[in-house]
Amino acid sequence: MTVFEAARAHMIESQLRPNKVGDARVLAALAAIRRELFVPDRLKPVAYIDEDLPLGANRFLMKPTIAGRLLQSAAIEVTDTVLMVGAGTGYEAALAARLTRSVVVLEEDPDLARRARAALVEHSIASVSVVEGPLPLGYRQRAPYDVIFFCGAVADVPSEIAAQLGEGGRLLAVIRPANAVGRAMLTTRTGGVLARRGLFDASIPLLPAFLPKPAFVF
Repeated sequence: MTVFEAARAHMIESQLRPNKVGDARVLAALAAIRRELFVPDRLKPVAYIDEDLPLGANRFLMKPTIAGRLLQSAAIEVTDTVLMVGAGTGYEAALAARLTRSVVVLEEDPDLARRARAALVEHSIASVSVVEGPLPLGYRQRAPYDVIFFCGAVADVPSEIAAQLGEGGRLLAVIRPANAVGRAMLTTRTGGVLARRGLFDASIPLLPAFLPKPAFVF
């Protein structure tokens, strides 16, 4: 067993299982994907710690326990089409690719998109399409989606992206309004109506494209 394989096993047994990640398919995905390939070289030795890791340009790879719990809550089926918003270097997209046959990665930073493509090729994952564009607009060309997954916290979910969620779909995001604690939220669409419910508290960095709007001062 290599050092990274041992670290991956420790992540699953000591971080994920104790934090309510018990879905066998999600755990199998986490065991198969080499997280060290999705972080800068200098951070490879700590790739499996339960912390948000900086990717550059004020972007982060979210901690494994939060990613695992969000993926588990998404209940991704093999026939689902998944949109990953702000996917960074593509780690969560690679995990989703182990659960379904169609994943769309939306990333607005060209360097991160390039690194995502390289890591996905390294894993021989061909079911993920990496597209570049403004994150708040989503990617209407492939909508509607069965699952929309935000790879970082947002102040709120733009209506443009929520509109791309299909009937029976699930949208997962950590919502962090200004000066508030982040909370993982599940939004579903049933009968054309969106409903949101809280899942668990979650403190992860905000995606720069979804920062809270400045408050007006009179």
